[in-house]
Amino acid sequence: MNVAIRFFEYGIFLYSAAILLSYLLLAIISAFEVIRYRKERDVSHFDNLLATPLMPSISIIAPAYNESLTIVDNIRSLLSLHYTNLTVIVVNDGSKDDTFDKAVAAYDLEKIDFYYDEKIQAQPVRGVYKSRNSGFSKLIFIDKKNGGKADAINVGINVSRSDYFACIDVDCIIEPDAFLKMAKPIMQSQGERIIAIGGIVWLTNDSLIRDGRLLEVKIPSTFVPRLQVIEYFRAFLLGRTAWAKINGMLLISGAFGLFDREIAVAVGGYYHKTVGEDMELVMRMHRYMLERKQPYKVGYLPEPFCWTEAPADFNVLGRQRHRWTRGTIECLLLHRKMMFNPKYGILGLVSYPYWFFAEWMSPFIEAGGVLFFIVMICMGRANWDYFWALLFFVYTLVVFLSLFAIFVQEISYHRYRKESDLSKLVLTALIEPFVYHPRVIYWALKGNWDFFRKKNVGWGEMTRKGF
Repeated sequence: MNVAIRFFEYGIFLYSAAILLSYLLLAIISAFEVIRYRKERDVSHFDNLLATPLMPSISIIAPAYNESLTIVDNIRSLLSLHYTNLTVIVVNDGSKDDTFDKAVAAYDLEKIDFYYDEKIQAQPVRGVYKSRNSGFSKLIFIDKKNGGKADAINVGINVSRSDYFACIDVDCIIEPDAFLKMAKPIMQSQGERIIAIGGIVWLTNDSLIRDGRLLEVKIPSTFVPRLQVIEYFRAFLLGRTAWAKINGMLLISGAFGLFDREIAVAVGGYYHKTVGEDMELVMRMHRYMLERKQPYKVGYLPEPFCWTEAPADFNVLGRQRHRWTRGTIECLLLHRKMMFNPKYGILGLVSYPYWFFAEWMSPFIEAGGVLFFIVMICMGRANWDYFWALLFFVYTLVVFLSLFAIFVQEISYHRYRKESDLSKLVLTALIEPFVYHPRVIYWALKGNWDFFRKKNVGWGEMTRKGF
């Protein structure tokens, strides 16, 4: 019994210490990289790129399903982006609301004859539409049978003729100069192919948006979206920035990412049998390049390019996180060959194991730790002095990471102008570990439970208020 107790005690302690130290290391690497990027960006003149013929062509692919609240504004936003060689492809994935009717009316769309080259198999296309208004000449609107987000993006890839395609959610607002900045590392790359690039996704709840343009960023007035603001700071500023630095990033957010179309077609496009299609495509593209020993890079620019609406209540947020959990499991199982495989370099030896132990396994170990401590209490063997000391240490470190993420955002971008906004974020960071993190663990455990029961719950409805 004593041996078993010591095994659990030291096992959980060492696991937790390793995870917390990795968070600190990632945060430090990210902070230096964000500051370096900001200094380099401040002396760059991106508008000069508009005149060069060397700019890669880009197609924006925006799948839309029941997006009637935001479809008109978001198409307008995409058409207003500052980029010369740009096509906007909106794919109506069999919406059941009036998404199609609103788009047709707002942009004067008519059905055209279009040669559809199905390089990637997908659900049937019912029609391809262009605007009668020459001011919307960059817009291609596709109506298709419902097949899910991955299937809709694959249709967009088939229609696209560009060098790169950007996969975004149609309910997002994109910064006007986003593609100018993302094209620069592609043009500067020497000896290695940029197969994908991501950027920061931030939240717009309660911000001021007019005609598809973000005019003023505000802190969400309600508690649930404000929790997610801090969570996004940690993930995008202190997480992905560091992983991209070592070319070990497994995930580019489905809300906004730029991909090499040729490589995406070569690997078969998006895999529609997973709800984590964005992560799975990145992993497959990594493997394609590594197995052919071709020099490449998955890039990341630590700058807010994309703004989206966060779930406004715990019910909707829970469905989102449940889906993320199932997507992570599916991707890790599909690419389990990479685990500790030196053939895949950083991906196989660092990134994949980290996602396996720190992302997939952590809910089980945290829940197991709580159950173990309850058993120790029942047996009268709980060491309360150590308990309170460790609880204080872990809580302090977790809050420090959140405050550090807020600090890096503030010195780098200073998007929130009011002191009261920062005060709200700090207060939320102090509360978060007690009221939010337990829910995240529960949603992850439920996602695992439903996955292994083979319970198909699909995407779930993501109710939005609209901009």
